[in-house]
Amino acid sequence: MKTLKWIGGILVALVLLFYFVGVPILREQTKKNSPEKMAHYEQDGLTLSVTFSSPSKKGRTIFGRLVPYGKVWRTGANEPTRFYTSTNLSVGGANLPAGTYSLWTVPGETQWTVIFNREVADWGVTLISGGKETTRNPESDVIQINVSPESMAEIVENFDISFVSADSDGALFLQFAWDTTRVRVPLN
Repeated sequence: MKTLKWIGGILVALVLLFYFVGVPILREQTKKNSPEKMAHYEQDGLTLSVTFSSPSKKGRTIFGRLVPYGKVWRTGANEPTRFYTSTNLSVGGANLPAGTYSLWTVPGETQWTVIFNREVADWGVTLISGGKETTRNPESDVIQINVSPESMAEIVENFDISFVSADSDGALFLQFAWDTTRVRVPLN
């Protein structure tokens, strides 16, 4: 009985050591390769922000290869991308209540699905899957919209998310850009 308690105590100590020492070290190491970035927009009482980790292309084929078509992507690296809106917002015609969301995408050659989810997980992929499966809970999706990707002439080395006004009428877009692909999500 003493031996079982001793083994149990050691297992608990190892789990706590991993959680409080190992996990912070892993996060710090992964942020060296894919640094955390933030895009911010503020105008007329509307505040938007998006926090994401920015991986590099490093000569790799990105979409359809590193980021497979037809599979949910955490839209960056490390933790899932976080999107914040201070007020209710229309995203591609769908209502998104004020709050903080995790942002996921399903890239495709001719169409991307952009997903806003009310759960913000600690990490974007599961360790059990070796990084192939995301931590997204589909039951917590708030909205999903479809948008078309665009090809760009210039290569974007580091994954980027920004807020851009692209039209003369002042339309606002949430833009993803990496490699030679750009995706714009209309915001109102």
